[in-house]
Amino acid sequence: MRVTRPGRAVAGAAVTCTAVAVLAGCGSGSGRGAAAQVPAAATGSLESLAARVRCRPDVQTDTDTVRQALCTTSAGRFVLTTFATDRGQREWIDEAEDYGGFYLVGRKWVAVGEHKVVTALRGTLGGEVERGADHPAHGG
Repeated sequence: MRVTRPGRAVAGAAVTCTAVAVLAGCGSGSGRGAAAQVPAAATGSLESLAARVRCRPDVQTDTDTVRQALCTTSAGRFVLTTFATDRGQREWIDEAEDYGGFYLVGRKWVAVGEHKVVTALRGTLGGEVERGADHPAHGG
């Protein structure tokens, strides 16, 4: 694939946000349980990051600017996304965090999942945990 048009990246972000909402769910987490020793943030391709946490990535998006895969480990399910640029990563995170959830952020990569999954991944991949918007319980 050659050059990705900006419109495709935005459309990809919308699909990504839907996946984030499904995996992360709406609600609040405890915020406890940070790993005592966190390694330096890992770097590398989507496949190399997935291999570090012993996940066989199911690639869902593969463009010049963003690659995204669903992963399952013993800790649980998560979305692993890599980016071509730091700016692209920050724009993606800023948009995705509106959907809530927990984000493990490294250099040009993000892992998104439940708090316990992100915390477990941090012990291997390093990075910083960011929390998305807190949504009140859904009424009915």
